[in-house]
Amino acid sequence: MWTPTEEEKYGVVICSFRGSVPQGLVLEIGETVQILEKCEGWYRGVSTKKPNVKGIFPANYIHLKKAIVSNRGQYETVVPLEDSIVTEVTATLQEWASLWKQLYVKHKVDLFYKLRHVMNELIDLRRQLLSGHLTQDQVREVKRHITVRLDWGNEHLGLDLVPRKDFEVVDSDQISVSDLYKMHLSSRQSVQQSTSQVDTMRPRHGETCRMPVPHHFFLSLKSFTYNTIGEDTDVFFSLYDMREGKQISERFLVRLNKNGGPRNPEKIERMCALFTDLSSKDMKRDLYIVAHVIRIGRMLLNDSKKGPPHLHYRRPYGCAVLSILDVLQSLTEVKEEKDFVLKVYTCNNESEWSQIHENIIRKSSAKYSAPSASHGLIISLQLLRGDMEQIRRENPMIFNRGLAITRKLGFPDVIMPGDIRNDLYLTLEKGDFERGGKSVQKNIEVTMYVLYADGEILKDCISLGSGEPNRSSYHSFVLYHSNSPRWGEIIKLPIPIDRFRGSHLRFEFRHCSTKDKGEKKLFGFAFSTLMRDDGTTLSDDIHELYVYKCDENSTFNNHALYLGLPCCKEDYNGCPNIPSSLIFQRSTKESFFISTQLSSTKLTQNVDLLALLKWKAFPDRIMDVLGRLRHVSGEEIVKFLQDILDTLFVILDDNTEKYGLLVFQSLVFIINLLRDIKYFHFRPVMDTYIQKHFAGALAYKELIRCLKWYMDCSAELIRQDHIQEAMRALEYLFKFIVQSRILYSRATCGMEEEQFRSSIQELFQSIRFVLSLDSRNSETLLFTQAALLNSFPTIFDELLQMFTVQEVAEFVRGTLGSMPSTVHIGQSMDVVKLQSIARTVDSRLFSFSESRRILLPVVLHHIHLHLRQQKELLICSGILGSIFSIVKTSSLEADVMEEVEMMVESLLDVLLQTLLTIMSKSHAQEAVRGQRCPQCTAEITGEYVSCLLSLLRQMCDTHFQHLLDNFQSKDELKEFLLKIFCVFRNLMKMSVFPRDWMVMRLLTSNLCFLLANQTNDACGKGLAHLVSLYSAEGYLASTL
Repeated sequence: MWTPTEEEKYGVVICSFRGSVPQGLVLEIGETVQILEKCEGWYRGVSTKKPNVKGIFPANYIHLKKAIVSNRGQYETVVPLEDSIVTEVTATLQEWASLWKQLYVKHKVDLFYKLRHVMNELIDLRRQLLSGHLTQDQVREVKRHITVRLDWGNEHLGLDLVPRKDFEVVDSDQISVSDLYKMHLSSRQSVQQSTSQVDTMRPRHGETCRMPVPHHFFLSLKSFTYNTIGEDTDVFFSLYDMREGKQISERFLVRLNKNGGPRNPEKIERMCALFTDLSSKDMKRDLYIVAHVIRIGRMLLNDSKKGPPHLHYRRPYGCAVLSILDVLQSLTEVKEEKDFVLKVYTCNNESEWSQIHENIIRKSSAKYSAPSASHGLIISLQLLRGDMEQIRRENPMIFNRGLAITRKLGFPDVIMPGDIRNDLYLTLEKGDFERGGKSVQKNIEVTMYVLYADGEILKDCISLGSGEPNRSSYHSFVLYHSNSPRWGEIIKLPIPIDRFRGSHLRFEFRHCSTKDKGEKKLFGFAFSTLMRDDGTTLSDDIHELYVYKCDENSTFNNHALYLGLPCCKEDYNGCPNIPSSLIFQRSTKESFFISTQLSSTKLTQNVDLLALLKWKAFPDRIMDVLGRLRHVSGEEIVKFLQDILDTLFVILDDNTEKYGLLVFQSLVFIINLLRDIKYFHFRPVMDTYIQKHFAGALAYKELIRCLKWYMDCSAELIRQDHIQEAMRALEYLFKFIVQSRILYSRATCGMEEEQFRSSIQELFQSIRFVLSLDSRNSETLLFTQAALLNSFPTIFDELLQMFTVQEVAEFVRGTLGSMPSTVHIGQSMDVVKLQSIARTVDSRLFSFSESRRILLPVVLHHIHLHLRQQKELLICSGILGSIFSIVKTSSLEADVMEEVEMMVESLLDVLLQTLLTIMSKSHAQEAVRGQRCPQCTAEITGEYVSCLLSLLRQMCDTHFQHLLDNFQSKDELKEFLLKIFCVFRNLMKMSVFPRDWMVMRLLTSNLCFLLANQTNDACGKGLAHLVSLYSAEGYLASTL
């Protein structure tokens, strides 16, 4: 018995069915079916290709898919519950299949093979989407690739161009004609940008600047295949930039036993790390994964006589490298872990150990050798994108494997408030030591300690690499018989901030004898303080430290005995009269070199910045310190952004009258620093600070006062650089003002509300005053007005937090109305004024119907003036397109009728006149040159035709009736009709829209007939023949 289906409503045919049973429905593989009833292994339904033909077919021939069913019953509709782009790919491939075969028949072999390649790519991309294993960014990228390939194929097959928004096909009835035109234009540009093979995609232009997405490398050591060492080993992985010749990441340490397994049994299958915070710029570097293998054992690997068996030394063994650029493409495509084998090479000469990785990369084969063909590291790599929270959320299994977070040396692209870091990276560079009367050179081991001011050794402040616990001492590897060792080993010192001041490093040098006793004899030491007397830290540089003689009998219990000595040349020059110690004598022929790099959000190497952060220690120098903030590098400012801002507002609260203007100038400087493209991605950091950390409840009063004072001075001052800087910083100044007022209101339960509103109104009066000044003879004032107009639309969202929509709209209307008309300002200012209006229309404020009722008249007034004078047509068309888009989106609101009426009265006639002028110019240039002017035809004509069509489409019967009733005479009506039908006639003849823009062409024809019907009903018989003539001509032109 046949019963209606409840869940089985939609499916795909997975095996062709010939319909060889009574009432059988013929189905081809790949078709989609709508299922109506079921009975004992059979379905009754229809094919979506032929929805009028019902039949039965086997249930096991159908792969069911989820769907949304509406209007259940006899006339139900079924929509598949899948990504619309997946459905489009499926339908498009079915359509292309028959056309593709025809290409072969017509001997279009080149296109035949190209299309086959594209179809295979679409199938693979569709499979990736359906897998459900992609991140949001990856889904977006896959959809972008799909749409470009779909548009490419449709164009080359002569099919219609499909308008899309956010990669999905749009319903032309739901958007304005202007938006539809822009979508067609965007799709066409996308096709033109793709190559003929469509395997190289260029980035789209015009995308807004977003916070950079960090990249991360997940690395896992699978095994170390070797059989010749027979000793424990330490394997250090790091990222190395060959072009700059430096390591860019911390080291990841894996400790292995002599059998090749982890020394700690708990780390089996957990020897993995995540190299974090790599920027897009880093990914373009010549990066390598470098693995240094250090063995732990005898001095010489194959000589058991060298050294006693109970003493183990860290000795260099081998190195392996892997080029990131060589594997990046495969890692991007695979989206999962991929295995690689790194061949381990040994150094032929230990004195060149510090350069072994460079020699391997350069293929200087004379300097290294391979001990065994099967000697290598097996690792797996995976490329991940996104912030750490996203990575943890999307890859939970990775973090369950004892993952070692391995950070970048230095800071990531963005340092968010609350990200506290205090790491000192020390590189043991080299040393030059005397032979000391020995017949052979020494085997030198360096031992390092971190000591506090009281001489206590700081525990767990030395890290050899991520993945292993910190330790209290460090022992370098030993280079055999070398008095001038070159180590190049990087050690991380995670010293607590409260212990940093007063701490110092001590390096002890020992000769490791290979005789029977195997003694390690102390022969010298060096030291270095971590902070200088002025409070700044050790600079990021190479430091040559003095080496002092000592022996095993020397004691370091009293550290003051050597801390009073100069540790380097700078110390000696600063204190030349320090008496030499009777205990420790400097060895003038010996030297020791280290380099340091500080990654700290709390410690600085800049004297001026330190003076600002510690201003309370020198209150009489505050004015000088604030003035010198401009000389601090941008890198230091963004690194200490939260601390600097906190300090500025504390100073402001301390003495507003004395320091108010200087703090305001410093704040403006910092805000404009973040406008620089180099630091633009730190703007979210500023936003987070304002919302979550800013505490200046009284700051708004002084900020408003200073801002108003700047604007009031703009008419008097000759040099206005500082005023222009303040105008450019307007957005964040208002963010601080509004947030400060919110904090004050919370603390005082809304006190002084009227005073605040009054001060904002006075501030807007000053803004209007600046804009109303005549700047034709003053280039300086012109730049000030331009800076103000550029920043003005950015403050609307902040004002909406404190004022109603109507109040903010009144502020804006008064400001826009204060601008001089287009005939009284120069062309450059004209452009700035229109750009400000455009950003106003695109703002959230304009989306409210209450504000549009207030703002639309002044916006239309400025547009009308420009169209009358034929000035800045492209910018005007963009503004009109945005208005029509908003009105179409809000078409269900009652106020839209009034807005459309307003636009008809202000724009319709001038739009028609503008189009006629543009078309006549295009015809004239075509006659002279013999071809069309692409600038006039493609850009301006298309824009204004879409604007005209948008307006006509929004008009209802009432609007048409009001329009026709407003004509005072029959001659005026006739002139209007002639004008509009001339536009449509020229439009059809010029073919503004390409032949594959079928949606736009049909919409144009539809609106022609709509207008013809409206005018035909409203006019007498005397004009009916005119209407019929033009509508018939338009129809013929659009369909041929």
